[in-house]
Amino acid sequence: MRAIEMREYLVAQGDWLDKDKTVDRIIVGNPDKEVKRVLVSWISSFAAVKRAVEGGYDLFVTHEPTFWKHAHEFQTFEGSELARRKRDYILEHDLTILRCHDLWDRFPEMGIPWAWGRFLGLGNQPAAVGAAGYQHRYDIAPVTLEAFARDMARRTATIGEPSVQVVGRPEQIVSKIGIGTGCGCGIPAYQEMGCDLSIVCDDGSCYWENIQRAEDGGHPVIRVNHGTSEEPGMITLTAYLNQTFPVKADHLPHGSTFRLVGTVS
Repeated sequence: MRAIEMREYLVAQGDWLDKDKTVDRIIVGNPDKEVKRVLVSWISSFAAVKRAVEGGYDLFVTHEPTFWKHAHEFQTFEGSELARRKRDYILEHDLTILRCHDLWDRFPEMGIPWAWGRFLGLGNQPAAVGAAGYQHRYDIAPVTLEAFARDMARRTATIGEPSVQVVGRPEQIVSKIGIGTGCGCGIPAYQEMGCDLSIVCDDGSCYWENIQRAEDGGHPVIRVNHGTSEEPGMITLTAYLNQTFPVKADHLPHGSTFRLVGTVS
């Protein structure tokens, strides 16, 4: 099948998408490229793009931008030598980049918040949904914030983030857990949904503003890297492509964007 055919099919699956405005489109490369092998990763970094070329893939499906801007990616940076070099490398090696972001952030059952909730052991179905579907609440048996955070860290360690950032009293009891996707992790929206713990990521969650306000009000917060929170969704996206299209899709793990370096006392 052709890359553009995959794009058109995917966009058609989200009735909340504006086909002409969504960022889910061919970012760079030949839209008519025949696709047999697909590499899926959270972000099309230069290193990941090179892995796709070295692996002989036809199509790279990315969740986040290739050129460092949410919308109008290359146009924003077309005067940048690095952007031109990255684009030229992609074109020279006949790779096509397709972005799947707006669809997968809200895709029922398999999209980002559903996959993240299952990864954290919260269950398969949210007890409440808010923020136009971007934020979920999962209800669990009451547990201390400290115990929940330690279990969460054990889970995120498997995808590259062995510690999570915790704001709140360790002994505080939590049972209504709020999770979301990317910058769609607004703490006020979680509170409106009745959550007593907000899990956010470092895309849009600022300590001196929303997190400090939550702490002052006695509402605990756990923060992780953006890449960590969306890695489980990349696994489900890979599975969906394999189930839906006559292609072979492979997942390239990304996980946390940074490494934690420190000392052990």
